[in-house]
Amino acid sequence: MIVRILGEGQFDVDERYRDQLGKLDAALMEAVDRGDERAFGPALLALASEVRSVGTALADDAFVPSELVVPFADATLAETSALLTDSSTADEG
Repeated sequence: MIVRILGEGQFDVDERYRDQLGKLDAALMEAVDRGDERAFGPALLALASEVRSVGTALADDAFVPSELVVPFADATLAETSALLTDSSTADEG
């Protein structure tokens, strides 16, 4: 599966890590949904770190659809919430 970390690039991640990344993504989304700043930073760091650890970076000029998009490393909760709102609004149109 392909995972994009915004501002960093895309990673090819073996399917065997799908569940683990799903759990980390769910923790991140829960922090965003609750507006929990204290949980947000560690959740974002855990997800991005896991992607980097288990994934293989794709070439900078490669672009394939991503199944999971991770906010950029220094994103704030407000920025991430806005990105998610923009993304869901775009999906509706």
